[in-house]
Amino acid sequence: MKIVLLCSLVAAAAAWPYFGDFQRDEPDGVPTAQKQHDINFLLHKLYEPLHEANLKALEDSFDPLAHTANMPDGGVAVNKLMQEVKTQHLEERHHWFSVFNATQREEALLLVKVLLQCQDWPTAIGNAVYFRKMMNEETYVYALYTAIKHSPLTKHVVLPPLYEIMPHFFTSSEVIQQAYRAKLIEKPGRFNMNFTGTQNNPEHKIAYFGEDIGLSTHYINWHIEYPFWWNETFGYQIERRGENYFWVHHQLVNRFEAERISNHLQKIEKLHWERNLHEGFDPHTSYKNGNPFPFRHDDIHIEDVDKVAEVRDMIVMENRIRDAIAHGYVIDKEGNKVDINNEHGIDILGDIIESCVYNPYNEYYGSLHNMGHMMLGHQGDPHAKYYDTPSVLEHYETALRDPAFYKLHKYIDDLFRKHKDHLKPYTQEDLLFPGVAVNMIDIDGPLETYFEDYEYSLMNAMDDKEEMIWEDNMEISAIIPRLNHRDFSFKLGIVNNNDEKKLSTIRIFAWPHRDVNGVLMPFNEGRWHAIELDKFQKELIPGENTITRKSSESSVTVPDVPSLKSLHEQTEAAIAGSSELNLDEFVSATGLPNRLLIPKGNEAGVEFKLVVAVTDGVADSVNDEINLTTKFHHYGHHGVYLDKKPHGYPLDRRVPDERLFHEIPNFGETIVKVSNHDEHVYHH
Repeated sequence: MKIVLLCSLVAAAAAWPYFGDFQRDEPDGVPTAQKQHDINFLLHKLYEPLHEANLKALEDSFDPLAHTANMPDGGVAVNKLMQEVKTQHLEERHHWFSVFNATQREEALLLVKVLLQCQDWPTAIGNAVYFRKMMNEETYVYALYTAIKHSPLTKHVVLPPLYEIMPHFFTSSEVIQQAYRAKLIEKPGRFNMNFTGTQNNPEHKIAYFGEDIGLSTHYINWHIEYPFWWNETFGYQIERRGENYFWVHHQLVNRFEAERISNHLQKIEKLHWERNLHEGFDPHTSYKNGNPFPFRHDDIHIEDVDKVAEVRDMIVMENRIRDAIAHGYVIDKEGNKVDINNEHGIDILGDIIESCVYNPYNEYYGSLHNMGHMMLGHQGDPHAKYYDTPSVLEHYETALRDPAFYKLHKYIDDLFRKHKDHLKPYTQEDLLFPGVAVNMIDIDGPLETYFEDYEYSLMNAMDDKEEMIWEDNMEISAIIPRLNHRDFSFKLGIVNNNDEKKLSTIRIFAWPHRDVNGVLMPFNEGRWHAIELDKFQKELIPGENTITRKSSESSVTVPDVPSLKSLHEQTEAAIAGSSELNLDEFVSATGLPNRLLIPKGNEAGVEFKLVVAVTDGVADSVNDEINLTTKFHHYGHHGVYLDKKPHGYPLDRRVPDERLFHEIPNFGETIVKVSNHDEHVYHH
C-alpha cells in the first residue's frame, strides 16, 4: 500500500496538511484519520526507530523548547523533561517500567503533562515523536496511552490493543521463542498458546478468565481512564474516582467467584497478612529484554519485603481503615473528621484504600492497595536475591493472571462491605417508582457460552531492519482460546400506570442461585455477589411497555478493538479517500469485553438469579438531559458519570428482610440457567 506523504511539520504553528474529505474534522482542524495514522505509526514497532518517513523527518527537526508559547503552563513541563534528557536521568531504553515504581511513574507523568499541555496537533505529535526516541519504551507507551485517553485533541482516536503493541506482556515465552524462530527462517507462523500451569493445578480450570487478554486490556484501560495519581493539574477533576475503584474491582471479584462456581471450585479465600499464601504462580512470560517475570511457590509465609514494606505496616494500614469504618468518619490532614456514613463515603474510602491523590490523609492511611500489589508481587524473592524485575502484580497489563490478585481484592472488598453494611438499609419509599411495575422478565435466545480461538499479531514482538515497511512484515501470530457467548436478549414487560411518559433507568443484575456446594444463596449474600449485566435509560409510555435489549447493547461491555493491522488499513483507506473512518464504537475500550457479559456456566447448567430494578430516570440523572442514546454506565469519559445513584443500586446496601424487594412492583426477579457444552475445548 502506498503511504500518502505529509507536508513537512517543522513548526507547530504551520498549517496541518489536509487530504480531502476523509472522516470528521476535529476542532483543531486536523482530521481524525490523520491523527489515527500518526498514532498507529508511533506504536508500530515500538522498540525500533520510526518507520514512517514524515514522522522521521519531524523527529529530526522538532525542538520541544521552541513550541511552548501556547502551553498553559508556559512550558514548565517541557523544560523539566528536557532537563531530564540533558542530564541523562531518564530510564534507560529496553528496561522494565512499572507505574508502582515512584521514580519511573514521575518520569511518565512528565510526558503526560507535556502532551496534555499541547493545544494543537502539530505540537502534540512533534513532542510525541521527539520523546519516543528519548524515553524508555514501556514508560513511553504508558504516558502516550494516558495522554491520548485524556486529551481533547484525541477524543476520536482509537488506542490499538496493547497485547499487539507489547506482546511480551500477554504471550508465553514459549510462543515468543517460536515466533522468533519463524522470523529467523522467514516462514510465517500461527502458534497455539496454552494457559499457565497444568491440570494438576485446580486454578488452571479458570485460567481462561484471569489470562483473557481482553479482560487484561479492560483492566489497564480502566486504570488509564482513572489513574490513582491524577489531580486537577492535569486538566480536570475525576468524579467519584474512589467509588469507581471500588466498583470495578468488586465486579472483577464477583465475576471471578461466578467462574469458580461454574468450574466446581470453592470460593476465594481472602488474604490474611499473617497466614500462608497457598497459591503459587509461574507466569511463563518475559520482558522484551529477556528477563523473566518472577514466579512464586505454593504455601509461602508472607514476609517483609525490602524497600517496600513490612507485614506489620500492612496490618496497621488495615486497622486504621477498619477503625474509620467502625467510627463512621476519617481524619483529614488538618485533623478534621470527615463523615463517611453516607452515600458518598464509599468514594472517600476508595480514595484511601487505593491511595489516590484525593486521599484526605495519605500519610496516615497509607496505600493498602498499591503496597499490597508490591508486597505480594515480591513474595517469590522478598529480599531481591535473584530478581530485580517487577512481578505480574506490578503491571496492570498482567495483574489479573495471578490468583493472588483475587485474594488481595477479596480482602479489600470485605472492607468495602463492612462500610456498606454500616449504612441504613433502603426503605420502601427509597426504592419505589410510583406507578411503575415489572410484570415480565424473559430471555430471548440461549444463555450458552463456548470457547473460540482468537488470533493476534506478534509483529511488534520481533525486530526488523530499519528500512522494513509495514506491508513487508510476514504474518506471525499467537492463537489462544477465549470465552464467548451466544447472542441473546432481555425481554422485559414494564407497566406505566401513570398518565404521562416516565423516564426510567433499567438496572439488570445476576448472582449465583446456589454456592458451589449446592446451598441456596440468601438474598442478602447474593445481592453482594451480584454482577452487573446492563444499565440503560428508557422512556416508558402510559400502559404496557415491551422492551427488548440485546446482549450486544450492554452498557457494561465494549467490542474488541480492531487489530493494529486493521486500524492501519482502515486509516490509510480513509486518507486515500476510498472509505470513511468509522471507529467511534471502539474509542472507549474501558468496559468489559462483550464476550464476558455472562459467566461460563457448565455442562449441567449453573442457575443464576436474574434481577431487574426499574428506577426513576429523572431522579437518577445528574442533569436534565435524557440519556436515551448515551451509554449510561460507570465508565464515563473525562470523569463524567451520568447516574448519580451509588454503584450497584439498589443492591448495594444490606437487606435485613428480602420481602421488602418482593413487595416493590418496580423490582422483578427470575431464575435462569447458563450452560457451556465445550468446557474442555480450551486445552490445546
